Amino acid sequence: MEFVKTDDGKKGMVQAIDGGKVAGEMTYTWAGNDKIIIDHTHVDEAYGGQGVGKKILINIIDWLRSEGVKAIPLCPFAKAQFDKNEEFRDVLS
Repeated sequence: MEFVKTDDGKKGMVQAIDGGKVAGEMTYTWAGNDKIIIDHTHVDEAYGGQGVGKKILINIIDWLRSEGVKAIPLCPFAKAQFDKNEEFRDVLS
């Protein structure tokens, strides 16, 4: 699975691509220069239950750590993952 990030400076997304097919995506909105609001997660039905959403979130967390950016998870899926996984919380705003 490949992860592709697009960002226009206001909004962005990370997509999980599997053999040319979009398996899932997580979108975010910038809140200033050093924070993003994770606002939506979508996983294609065919990839349900395979951990695609969590893999996308881990990809975003790795990027946040490397850039010194923090996250505010408003998306229910992302918020639940932060609640369950203590090791993700260092990037919380």
